[in-house]
Amino acid sequence: AALRGFQIDVQLNIMSFLSPQDLCRLGSTSCYWRGAVQDPLLWRYFLLRDLPSWTSVDWKSLPDEEIFNKAFSEVSDNALYDYMAAYKRSCPQGRRSLKSSRPRYGTVTSFLQSLVTQAEPRFAMFGPGLEELDNSLVQKMMTCPEILLVAGLPHRQIHGIGSGVSFQFNNNQKFNIVTLYSTTSVERRRAREEQAVAVNKMFYQENSTAGNQQATHYSVIAQVRKVCEVVDGFIYVANAEARREHDRQEELARILAMIDPALGPPNRPLLVLSCVSHIGVERIPCIYVAHQLQLNLLHQPWMMQDTVAATLDGLLNGIEWLLEEANCKSAQ
Repeated sequence: AALRGFQIDVQLNIMSFLSPQDLCRLGSTSCYWRGAVQDPLLWRYFLLRDLPSWTSVDWKSLPDEEIFNKAFSEVSDNALYDYMAAYKRSCPQGRRSLKSSRPRYGTVTSFLQSLVTQAEPRFAMFGPGLEELDNSLVQKMMTCPEILLVAGLPHRQIHGIGSGVSFQFNNNQKFNIVTLYSTTSVERRRAREEQAVAVNKMFYQENSTAGNQQATHYSVIAQVRKVCEVVDGFIYVANAEARREHDRQEELARILAMIDPALGPPNRPLLVLSCVSHIGVERIPCIYVAHQLQLNLLHQPWMMQDTVAATLDGLLNGIEWLLEEANCKSAQ
């Protein structure tokens, strides 16, 4: 038995040097290898090793938080966690294959929708990543036509708030972004210089009593409320820089205030840009940020995408997902 256990350990150690893709191919060669490559300890190793490098995650692919917190011995009982399935569902290659395998009628529907002139979708963009970073994401978006073309600067207003900027995606789809800042530009600049947190004037705090405990939640001010009522989705820009402290609980409370179902359709998509200033800054992996923000508590489609403000790396991937989701909701 001891020799058999040693052989299994050696075999798992050898297989850990193969890529997950190679393991799947190996598993298709025989029944023996199919069983061998499904070892949960092996796939837990791959999952914990690889997920910090994945640049996006969504509401369908976010791994359970328990895999980070529990030792393997705690989950290796009669109900083993399926780490192999979690890896396939969460990894970029698996998500791409699921997307490409949609039914043919979906492709036909999308083609027919493209022949119909649709209203320009509008999204509300907010979050600390717009204000705390050394590089301005919005300024970069406005000055990089080779990445994102500015299609118009409307002059109308939504109850005192500017109606945003229109962009053109892939020289085809136009969309509008209404950027919502927490305070004035002078106050934001001072907060950045002093490494302080500016007072957020978009929300007001409300307290309620639940049993013997005081519960705190936020509501949006009247002007922001009007914006939330007319947009087709939301873009939250999270600060993903590891060098700063983040109050993710408060961030979640403000996200919930913006996407409150009382302000509009409950299924409007939320794109979360996990943003850093430039490539050299150490970032928190997006899957960790998703768990910190407790995005698994949300009831509408969401996606988190790593983004770099200085280069706009990752931005178009997020915008593409957001437009697809918004078009699907408008077609329903």
